[in-house]
Amino acid sequence: MFDPLYTAIAWVMARWHSLWNLVFGDPAPETALGGLSWVLAIVFLVITIRVILFPLFVKQIKSQRAMQQLQPELAKLRKQYGSDRQGMAVAMQQLQKERGVNPLAGCLPILPQIPVFFALFHVLRYIAPGAEAHYSLSAEQIAEAARAQLFGAPISSSFNMDGAKEQAILGIQGVTYTNIRIVAFALIVVMCFTTYFTQKQIMARSGPVEGQAAMVQKLMLYGIPISLFISGFIFPIGVLIYWMTNNLWTMGQQFFVLRKMPPPGSDAAKAKAAAEKPAIDPKTLAPKPGAKPVRPKQGRPVVDPEPVTDVTGSTVDGNGAGPASGGNGAGPASGGNGGSTRAGGGSRPGAGQGPANRGKRKRR
Repeated sequence: MFDPLYTAIAWVMARWHSLWNLVFGDPAPETALGGLSWVLAIVFLVITIRVILFPLFVKQIKSQRAMQQLQPELAKLRKQYGSDRQGMAVAMQQLQKERGVNPLAGCLPILPQIPVFFALFHVLRYIAPGAEAHYSLSAEQIAEAARAQLFGAPISSSFNMDGAKEQAILGIQGVTYTNIRIVAFALIVVMCFTTYFTQKQIMARSGPVEGQAAMVQKLMLYGIPISLFISGFIFPIGVLIYWMTNNLWTMGQQFFVLRKMPPPGSDAAKAKAAAEKPAIDPKTLAPKPGAKPVRPKQGRPVVDPEPVTDVTGSTVDGNGAGPASGGNGAGPASGGNGGSTRAGGGSRPGAGQGPANRGKRKRR
C-alpha cells in the first residue's frame, strides 16, 4: 500500500547520493567520504521535503496569527454563551468562517512529515549487507548504503539490533557494537534536546495560552522528547540523522519567523512596531531660511477675581457688584436711594460704581 511512498523517498535519497558521490570523486563506501555522501543524502532529503512544505508552513503561521487576533472576540463569545457549549461552537464556527480562519491549518506542515518519517524508517530498516534491489535502489546501492558509516557506525544500524541484520552488520570489517552504541546514543541525546528547543519555540510563536491549551503545551514540551528518547534506541542511525536535521531546520525556521513576525502583543512585537515607526527629522520642523518662526499662542489661565473691601467696609466682588440686599443684587440702601450720600446731602456722581473702580485700581 505504501510502496509508492517508499519508492519515492528512496529515489530522492539515491539522487542526492549520486550528486555527492560525484562531488567527492566516487569514494569507497567504507571510507569517511563514502559515509559522508550517504549522510548528506539524508540531510538533503530533509531539506527537499521542508522546501516543498514551506508554503504550508507559511499558511500555518498566518492561521495562527489570525486565531490570535480572534481571541478577544472569542472571549466575548464565551462570556455571552456561558455553559451553552453547542451555541458557543456554532458561533465560533460562524466567526471563523467570516474571518476566513481554518484552525486545522496549524497541523498542515506536520501531517505530511509523518508518512515521510515512517517511509525513511522502513527503507533504512530494509538496507542491510546482501539485501536485494528494492524501492528503486539497485543491489549495488543497497550494498553501499549498508556499508556507509558515520564515525565507524553504519547508517543502517541501531542501538539495539537482533536477528540476521545484526549478524550482517556486525560482520562488516571494523564495525563493533561499541561504536554503534556510542554514535547512536549521542544522536539520540541531540535529537531529544533539539526537539525540546523546537517545542519551546513553538510555544513562543503561539503566544501565551491558558487553561487546557497550556496543559497540552507543557505535556508536549516534555512528553515528546521523553518518548523519542525511549524509541530512539530502535531507530536506525540514518533515521536519527533525519530527525536531528529536521529539528535543526525547524529551529532555524522558527527563529526567522519569531524575528520577522513576532506574536501579537508580545514584547518583541511592541519593539518591532516601535522600530518600524518613522522617525521625525528635526530639520523638517525648522522654518525655511528667511521665514519667521511661528510660535503657537498660549491662552491665559482664567483666575476668579478676588473680593475687594472699600473704604466704607463693604465687600465688593471683582465685577463691581456690591453685597446683596433683599436678593436684588443692589448696594445697601441709604435714604431710600441706591447711591452714597455726601455729608452736605448731595449725591456724588458715579457713586454706584465707586467701590468697584477703587477695587480695580487696588489690584493694579
